[in-house]
Amino acid sequence: MRSLAPDPVTPLWWAAQGFRLLSVIYALGFQIAINADLDRPVTAWVLFGVLVAWNVACAIAYLRGFGRCTAWVLAELVVMVAFILSTALVASDRWMQDNQPWATTLWATNVTISAAIQFGPILGMAAGLIVIAATAALKDSISVNLGRHATIVIELAVGLAVGMAALTARRAHAELERATRLAAALEERERLSREVHDGAIQVLALVSRRGREIGGATAELAELAGEQERALRRLVSAGSAPVPVGADVDLVPLLRSRESDRVSTSLPATPVMIDSTVAAELDAAVSNALNNVTAHAGAEAHAFVLLEDLGESVVVSIRDDGVGIPAGRLEQAADEGRVGISKSIVGRMKWLGGSAELSTGPGTGTEWELTVPRGSARGS
Repeated sequence: MRSLAPDPVTPLWWAAQGFRLLSVIYALGFQIAINADLDRPVTAWVLFGVLVAWNVACAIAYLRGFGRCTAWVLAELVVMVAFILSTALVASDRWMQDNQPWATTLWATNVTISAAIQFGPILGMAAGLIVIAATAALKDSISVNLGRHATIVIELAVGLAVGMAALTARRAHAELERATRLAAALEERERLSREVHDGAIQVLALVSRRGREIGGATAELAELAGEQERALRRLVSAGSAPVPVGADVDLVPLLRSRESDRVSTSLPATPVMIDSTVAAELDAAVSNALNNVTAHAGAEAHAFVLLEDLGESVVVSIRDDGVGIPAGRLEQAADEGRVGISKSIVGRMKWLGGSAELSTGPGTGTEWELTVPRGSARGS
């Protein structure tokens, strides 16, 4: 089933069918002019009727869209070669040497145009060469006098020009679609930012203020609410645009957004550019490690994030000054079905082709060292 997305080269297909009509009219005039000189004029008229019917079918197929596929263009190529070679059925050897095929090389150029629109300039020019080869096979020779016989130059030029036009149209359409998606994503981000500001941030600010006023046991909750309020405000004000998959992004601002009252960062002064998919997975692993600090390291624990650019690889260290992880605790968590560390951190790093090393102990805090290679994520 064909995609319902608009075809960016539709105007070229319409123009090509205009050329097809003119080439058929020219072929009709040529047929009328040379029919009396042919050995089998009646057969030539029958073949011309088939040619007209085939061109009507091609025009309908390309204009309505169902013919804009490899199979149909290849079929047109085969039919074109057959029509050119059929000249031997209706004309003498002497006539074939002195004239173009009865279907005319102008009409045969239609397949060069179709191939160029469908496949681009390289295969468009290849179709033009097939037109020339079919004509050479008919005459058992090929003229290298480009001053008198410029057909090969014309075929190659048509394939190149139309193919480049189709390629440019598709690239421009892809860029427009990408810009539209980015604009829509930015608009949605702005909308969500307004909702977060009017909802969650206001509530957290109220909890923080009222908790400090009440004091006592609620003071700790007020402090946590204040931290989350400030983190949300930093996230909302960051305003970074979404990045296409496969593009490179700077890891520095991504990790800087993790700063809070309990998280400090040490980051290079220069950008650290890595694949966007790798950056997203690495940032998610860092987020999971920092969430574990909040949940398990203790109320007063502070986390430190260090980013190192080693050229071929990038290393992110997440260290905290909390209570640490007792021996055997990770194995016990895995036995209980809680696999956050093994899947969210270790699993992510393995998928990226990197590694995750954990150093911890009772009372010594916890340190993760996440190493990933530069470049595209495995499997992306």
